[in-house]
Amino acid sequence: MRVMVIVKANENSEAGVMPPAELFEAMGKYNEELVKAGIMLAGDGLQPSSKGVRVHFSGNSRTVTDGPFAETKELVAGFWLWQVRSMEEAIEWVRRCPNPHVGESDVEIRPIFSAEDFAALLPADIASKVTAQDSNLREKLAAKA
Repeated sequence: MRVMVIVKANENSEAGVMPPAELFEAMGKYNEELVKAGIMLAGDGLQPSSKGVRVHFSGNSRTVTDGPFAETKELVAGFWLWQVRSMEEAIEWVRRCPNPHVGESDVEIRPIFSAEDFAALLPADIASKVTAQDSNLREKLAAKA
């Protein structure tokens, strides 16, 4: 199963304050462990929301709002994409993670839908189209890598 591991933002990450060098070193070692174990598919830190935008959808209308965004506890500071056998395995890996911020931190783990998950919820004719489209897109992405 694939999961997204989300490092929640805090006041320091939103202010653009870089963590201490020791944390960069510890996180680098942790990421090496993830890669060696075949868990990590991708991962990066995100710049503060002040450098981002939000696009709000309402029917056919789109509204763009520049950051920063007020609710720091709802923002994302970084992420990993992992391939794990189970949610329990993902939890065990997160428990081994260095604290991503100085002080308190929250890390959220969310399963990623697969084409098969959607296919199980859709009528058979639509499910086969969704699965074929997903396979086609993944082949194209792999060819570009």
